[in-house]
Amino acid sequence: MVIFEELYVLQLAEDIADDVWKMVFQWNAFIRDVIGKQLIRSADSIGANIAEAFGRYHYGDKINFLYYARGSVFETKYWLNRALKRDIIESEIHRAYAERLNEVAKGVNGYVGKIKAYRYGKVQAFKEPGPTYHVRETEQVIFSEAHLAWLLTDEDTRRTTLQHIRQTTTLPNPNPDPDPNLG
Repeated sequence: MVIFEELYVLQLAEDIADDVWKMVFQWNAFIRDVIGKQLIRSADSIGANIAEAFGRYHYGDKINFLYYARGSVFETKYWLNRALKRDIIESEIHRAYAERLNEVAKGVNGYVGKIKAYRYGKVQAFKEPGPTYHVRETEQVIFSEAHLAWLLTDEDTRRTTLQHIRQTTTLPNPNPDPDPNLG
């Protein structure tokens, strides 16, 4: 069984979020307040939404939270673009984050695709083995060959066989007359 901490896409998102935190922590107070807080929140939100998707039960919920995570990837890119444009980070740092975020986006898309495949039965999910039932051997015949023969024949033969079974078999009356002593 996979635990959410082992998800590769989550590990990538966590690494990015931690690196963004370390980078922003070094900025001056004004830049941290204006851009840094937004950048940290969006980067943290990627992993948080992936983790929440993992914890959801219904496929639709899982997919929605993964879409939120993907949206946070693009929000993080937006704030990195602002930081680059305002000369807060260098283009090499920007490019490195963009490449890592692209990998996260691809991972999120792959995760969504896998969930959709499970949802629509294109991939067999791993399931626990079912219970084992033990049946006692019995000599008692529940249905005779004649009773079962009508299943394998054409409509006319089936009708004739069914009539024969009804005429030769005594079944208990499902609606017996009420006991006159009861009422």
